[in-house]
Amino acid sequence: MITTLENPKKSAQVAAADDPRWARVVARDRTADGQFWYSVMTTGVYCRPSCPSRTANPQNVQLHDTLEAAKATGFRPCKRCNPDGPSIDCENAAIVAKACRLIEQSEEEPSLTELADAVGRSASYFHRVFKAATGLTPKDYAAAHRAAKVREGLASGHTVTEAIYDAGFNSSGRFYEKSTDMLGMTPTQYRSGGANEDIRFAVGQCSLGAILVASSKKGVASILLGSDPGELVRNLQDRFPKAKLIGADSDYEALVARVVGFVEAPGLGLDLPLDVRGTAFQQRVWQALQEIPAGQTVSYAEIARRIGAPKAVRAVAGACAANKLAVAIPCHRVVRNDGSLSGYAWGVERKRALLDREATLRR
Repeated sequence: MITTLENPKKSAQVAAADDPRWARVVARDRTADGQFWYSVMTTGVYCRPSCPSRTANPQNVQLHDTLEAAKATGFRPCKRCNPDGPSIDCENAAIVAKACRLIEQSEEEPSLTELADAVGRSASYFHRVFKAATGLTPKDYAAAHRAAKVREGLASGHTVTEAIYDAGFNSSGRFYEKSTDMLGMTPTQYRSGGANEDIRFAVGQCSLGAILVASSKKGVASILLGSDPGELVRNLQDRFPKAKLIGADSDYEALVARVVGFVEAPGLGLDLPLDVRGTAFQQRVWQALQEIPAGQTVSYAEIARRIGAPKAVRAVAGACAANKLAVAIPCHRVVRNDGSLSGYAWGVERKRALLDREATLRR
């Protein structure tokens, strides 16, 4: 069977298997949906490229540039892929958007079952679709939304109690159990811009330039690289505008020496308690970065896949850019798909130098 193509720029008689679009049908490429359709003579149906049905024999297939052309065959629409209606991706996007609105509008966190019932899907299917679209589970999304509401309430001058209940916590006890992880400090300290929080820091020198290390009571909160020590200190002040910055003593300088030693000789390893402050999504990305062995690199797309959010590549890049713990959270080990180096908060040349040193570990 020879397939006839509606595109006048193509040959009028081309075998489906010889058309480059056929490979997208075989791959069930969802990005091809809406660009063309195909019909199958043996089954009498027409489909979208991503149809999950068993792949047809290309000798029995006709490719169509428009939906109208597919309908003109007189065949019926496939019940599995619904070529006349919205694509699965569009339906899933609508499902996720509806669930996000429900989470954001609910006074209390809705359960997974309640959300799945509201969008008309099974709990397992909904959970999988939501995580693929947002990079977070529904529970993590709800927690991040509540944390954002708490931060917004505290920043706008509300009392801690008002902010807690406005964010949907039905008891202050439940909130305080999670408050430090949620805000990175106590609610009162957050409300006052980190006031009364002690941040110890010291600035040293390494082969990459100046390096600043700062710690809270919980652990190392910042590792910054740059050329100007004064600028690094100003960056620290901007991050903790009302905290008490304490120039470190000799004991703390020993910690800085450990970080410098790791920069110069990554094979030594760096095992330090960290005070990681970020959104739920950022923390998932940063955890994945910490699992990349020294001497190896991965792409932003691969990190997105590892955290279960394959479409969130740009969000992964944003989380890498927001990292304030250079080398401890090794965002320098993330590269473009072709292996080339992309932006780095502390300069691409420093990224290249770090990777060159770590590459020797594989030899």
